[in-house]
Amino acid sequence: MDQSMKQSTDRSVSRRRGTRALRRGQRGMTFIGVVIIFALVGVIGLAGLRLAPVYLNYMKVARSMDVTAQEFKGDNPDIGGVRRSLEKHWQIEDIDEVDAKDVQIVKGDDGVSLHVTYDHPVPYISNISLSVHFDKTVKVQ
Repeated sequence: MDQSMKQSTDRSVSRRRGTRALRRGQRGMTFIGVVIIFALVGVIGLAGLRLAPVYLNYMKVARSMDVTAQEFKGDNPDIGGVRRSLEKHWQIEDIDEVDAKDVQIVKGDDGVSLHVTYDHPVPYISNISLSVHFDKTVKVQ
């Protein structure tokens, strides 16, 4: 009986040692795994850096249109006056990707609406480009 207890104890000790050895060998990431993670973060980060100025420019376009609509709120605005005001805001904001003349100003039954649609291509890596489509409509009420 003593012999079988000793064998059982030896097996359990060797199993524990084997488990510890496996755990010791499986800690952390490999160098290749870290490189792949950094490459993915770099590719996504570069796209973010390239697209940030494009979205900031769009925010200036949207803000100019909103401010122009607020200026003529409650009035029966003249399309020429709206266009002149929009062009002044365009110059103040220094918007260069799309021209103020590209904004469609339409007078309808429910008031005047300003609408702009444009695409902004951005060079990414080598001959790969990212293209962003913007569409904004503001109603003067």
